[in-house]
Amino acid sequence: MSLRSLSRLALLGLFSVLAACSVLPESETLRIFLLPTSSTPAQSSEPTMQKALRINTPQASRILASQRIAVVPQGNEISAYRGARWSDAAPVLLRDRLIEAFQRDGRMPSVSNEDVNLYADLSLHSDLRAFQSEYVDGQPVVVIRLDARLVNRNDQHTLANRRFEVRQPSTGTDVERVVEAFGQAGDRLSADVLQWTLEHARTLD
Repeated sequence: MSLRSLSRLALLGLFSVLAACSVLPESETLRIFLLPTSSTPAQSSEPTMQKALRINTPQASRILASQRIAVVPQGNEISAYRGARWSDAAPVLLRDRLIEAFQRDGRMPSVSNEDVNLYADLSLHSDLRAFQSEYVDGQPVVVIRLDARLVNRNDQHTLANRRFEVRQPSTGTDVERVVEAFGQAGDRLSADVLQWTLEHARTLD
């Protein structure tokens, strides 16, 4: 075969590849969502507690530990909203929301996470069992379920255990409305964890 024929075949092959590339689907555009906060409660006027708290990142299953926004459309089937992601892994978002709630409240001013090497009298450990929207009668309801354990770090004894669960209906089926419901549910759960933690922290006085 002549050199000219080889060149012609090479050009035909190149054109075929380029034509094939032109019909491939474009990469999906991802929308990144923060976990919104629905309210800014006033700082408590009660006296501060001289106790330091460490809030550890909740443990979670693989799908809940990712940045995907989980949804249960029916039964036991779990999926994720297409083209949408959280700005960080869901357990980290929830941990940071809990820390923010304590800092805004002000009654326990020293609050940190496990990434910061600060002294702590108490540590909050937890397992994130649900952080998803579930369809009920055709409408999404955000469900956050957290199994929490409060530990005295001086002797490593568990002070209390509790399961927290919040169910927050969404005002619509689009992902923006669902994200808003996640924010409302996160605020409600944070308020519950805050009060529970403070009640048991007082027993150390």
